[in-house]
This record gives sequence, structure tokens and C-alpha cells, in this order.
Amino acid sequence: MRAGNRHGGWIHRLLQATLLCCLLFAGSAVANTVTANWREVRPGDTPAGVLREADQRPLPSFDPTRLQILPNAPAGTWVVVRTMPPWTAGDRVLSVRHPGYGRVSLFDGDKVIASTALDDFGPPLHGHGRLIFNVPDTIPPSRALLLKFDAGDAPPGAVTIAIDTWPDYLRDDGSWMVFATGCFAVMLTMALMALCFAVILRDMTFGWYTAYLLCYALIQGLRSGFAFHPLEMESLAGMADVLGAAATALSVSFAALFALRFARIDEFVPLLRTPVLAFALVMPLLVVLRATGIDFLVDMAQLLLQPLVLLGALLMLVAGGIAAFRGSRHAWFFLVSWTPLLILTALCGAQQQGMLAGAPWLPDAAIAVGAFEAIVLSIGLSDRALTIRHDRDRARELADVDPLTGLLNRRAWTEAATRVFEAGTARPVALLFFDLDHFKALNDRHGHAAGDRALVAVATALRHELRPSDLLARFGGEEFVALLQGVDKENAMQVATRLCRRVHRLDMNAADATLTVSIGLAMRSPADTVQSLVERADAAMYSAKLAGRNRAVCAGNAGPVLVRRAEAK
Repeated sequence: MRAGNRHGGWIHRLLQATLLCCLLFAGSAVANTVTANWREVRPGDTPAGVLREADQRPLPSFDPTRLQILPNAPAGTWVVVRTMPPWTAGDRVLSVRHPGYGRVSLFDGDKVIASTALDDFGPPLHGHGRLIFNVPDTIPPSRALLLKFDAGDAPPGAVTIAIDTWPDYLRDDGSWMVFATGCFAVMLTMALMALCFAVILRDMTFGWYTAYLLCYALIQGLRSGFAFHPLEMESLAGMADVLGAAATALSVSFAALFALRFARIDEFVPLLRTPVLAFALVMPLLVVLRATGIDFLVDMAQLLLQPLVLLGALLMLVAGGIAAFRGSRHAWFFLVSWTPLLILTALCGAQQQGMLAGAPWLPDAAIAVGAFEAIVLSIGLSDRALTIRHDRDRARELADVDPLTGLLNRRAWTEAATRVFEAGTARPVALLFFDLDHFKALNDRHGHAAGDRALVAVATALRHELRPSDLLARFGGEEFVALLQGVDKENAMQVATRLCRRVHRLDMNAADATLTVSIGLAMRSPADTVQSLVERADAAMYSAKLAGRNRAVCAGNAGPVLVRRAEAK
């Protein structure tokens, strides 16, 4: 019984300890809580007056850890930030994520502590992926801080606000820098690889992909501020809004042109070719309208941009899906990479309308999805490059090979022999010129099928007797040639005699279908070209025929000389 009480006491104390830990955790969560209130800037406002007003009567509040879309008021927006107790002493960091491209100022009373923007390169502190302000320890943690978001051409982003100690901020900033740098490095590396393929293969599919990926990386670099800090691209300061809109429109255009070729939409989904191509042509027009500076046209371009981006992305997804299910291999790569990007684009668009406030990580996820898409599409492009190379090698092989015998054809053999001659080797070179004896009579008696079988049998016999390094080809009709390197005249005649015997022993399954071959041999002289060497060997071959066929004749300096007749064994 006492043992049971002891066990019950341990359980009771364990529950107490668990409850105490939960209370402590809840207390620490409360300790890190930041509250925020906002209102639009009115004429005659002073920072101190706004802070007094916030103390005297409640202003509209929001949770700064959740995304908040601030109004694009004509004079700007005030945001009052308070840290709830217990407070931590020392310098602190106030950070604003996704502030848009407008300027944000931090006040202590009527005093401006700092004023900065994503594309600001002045003295204030610069965060990475956010705006940061140093709050010195001379400002009590219990005192409310005031932020002013200035009015701009574009509305502020869906912001989150945090106050951290410097060690906590630096740890979070380091993690984000590693993440963002890795993602942008992947995108730029894949774009460079695609550009190299475009130049090497002369295939604009890789060029359109490079252009699209660079536009997407620029969009994310501007939105996150990565292009300004840490990349220090000061030349882009003041151009972020216009440049981002142009990059967005052009990215859809380049993506459409890429999808048409990569997913082979024009082949597998011809009905959607024209709509996809229309998007590729219309989106740059929005850039032109925005560049006119005419208010009506600029407003119309800005109004149409996001709907057309989503519509174009959805159209490409549908076209890619149909092409994939109809047999386009590379359309599957497009679907795997494009679907997450489309979903995330839609979610980020919804977030800009005030939804999904509890997912402040979505803008960063857009950077990660860009890297993921770059990797998947680069794998698909590599597969395309291998396919192109395989097809070209196959086409070259078919162009170089005689389809009946599998030997080199006349053109390919001539090119290979020319390269041997141009190499200028000091080794002897022998040329054997073969011609089947009585081949026309064989065709007439047994038909062309028997003639084809004879040619295949002779080609196989020659291939087996010669070395792999010897250039063997069907020169035309019943004629064959072989270029032997490093073989003197005596050895070349032995090879020719052996080949005569090998052909004579071939069994054609017919009593009157015995095969013989006449061979002309010519040794290369310093003055010879490929053409002249072939002509001398050809003349020696005719001498072999005149001498009775089934033999080899070597061409001498003064003319063909009969050297040896092959006897069947």
C-alpha cells in the first residue's frame, strides 16, 4: 500500500513539474510578445502626438508576427510597436520583413532614430531580406516605438515586425543568408549551364529557359532585397518597382516560349499553341505600356499584370499536362517544376489580398521553389541535350553507314581516309580495292535478294579478316575498299591473298553461286592523294580481272604488276 502511495506521489510531483514547465514556457512566450497598432498619417501629425494618441485611445491593432497589409495612404502610415514585459536590457533590433520598396522611419518621440529602405545604400544599418533598426539601450524597453511607412507608387508589402536581441537577430539573419544565397546560387548556376547548352547546341529552348530563370531570380532578388543587400547592386536603386514589374511580365513571356519548345506543345497540343504564343507576345506589351509614362496606360498595365500572369501560368500548366499525357517526355519535367511554382504564385497573390496572414514564410518559399524549379528543369534540359546528341549521332551514323552491309559508305570513308592523309604519318599506307567477280550474272540467275546476301556475306568476311583500325567501306555496287595503315607491300599482298581465299570459301547455298573477288593493291607514295591512290588501286583491280579474276594485283610505279593469284584451299 505504501509502495502505491510512493508511486502516486512521484506521479503527482511529475505532473506538477510538467505544469510548471508549461507555465514557464508560456511565460517566455509572453515575454517575447510584441503588439502593434496603426493608423494613416494625417496633416499636422507629429510623432510625439501620435504616440500620445495611442496611449489615450485604442488604435486599430494587428499581430506583428502575422502578415499585415498596410494601406497605401496618401501621406503614409504610422505603426506603434510595443514590447510586452518582462523586458530584456541592452541594445535591441527592430526588424521589418517584406516592407515593399518604400522608405520606413523609426522615431523615439519626435526624434528620428533612423530612416531606410530596401534599396537604401546610405549610413543606416542594412538587413538582409528585411529592414532593421538598432534600438539603443538608452531607450527603455517599456517605451513604445513609432514607425512611419512613407507613401509610394507601390503599396507596402504584407509586413511582419519583430524586436529581438542582437544575438537572436544575427543567428536568424545568418540562417536566412545561407538559405537565400544557396537558392540564388542554384538559379544562376542553372541559368549559366543552360546558356552554355544554348551556345553549344544552337538550341533556343535553352536560351528561353536562361532568360526566364534570370527574370525570376531578378524578381525574387528585388522583392527580398537580396539584390540590394548583400549584393550591393546600387545601380538598381529607385528602379525596383518598375524593373520588378517588367521582369514579371517578361518571365511569363519567356516561360511560354520555353514551354512551347521544351514540352513540344505545338506538336502534342496544337490547339493551345496559339493561346500560349499569344501570351508570349502580349506580356512584353505591358512592359511597353508601363514605360510610356502615360498615367492611364501605366494604370492599365499595372491592373492587368497580375491577372494575366496567373492566367498565363495556368494556361501553360494545362498545355503541359495535356502534352505530358499525350506522350511528351519533357512535358513531365515541366509539370513537376511548374506546378509548385504556380501554386505558390497563387498563394502569394492571395496573401497580397489579405489572406494567409499566418504564413509569413510564403515569400521565402518562392525563392526556394525557384531553386527547385531550376534544378528540375535543368535535369530535363540535360535529358533533352542527351536526346539531341543521341539523335544527331544516330543521324550521323545513318549518314555514314551503308544500310545493307553496315560498313562505311563512300563519302564517310573518303573523309576518314583524307584525315589519315592529312595526319602526315610516316607509316606505310596500303589501299585494297575489291570487286566481286561475275556479280551481275549472280543477280540475273538468283535474283537481287541473292545478290544482297552475297554482298552482306563478303562484307562480314572482310570485316572479320581485317583489323578494327583498318578503314573498310562499301565503295559502291559490288565494290569495296580498305585502307591499311602500318602495312608494307609484302604484308599487304598477303592480306589481299588471304581475303581472296576467304571470299572464295563462302557458302552461298547454291552450286553455281561460288563467289570470288578481284583485288587491286596500291601503296601510298608521297605525291598521292586519296583520289589518286584509289585510281591506282582501281586500275590494279581491273588488271586482276583481265588476268583471270580471283587474284590480287599490286600497282607498281610504271603500272599494275601481277603479283599473286589466290588458290582456293
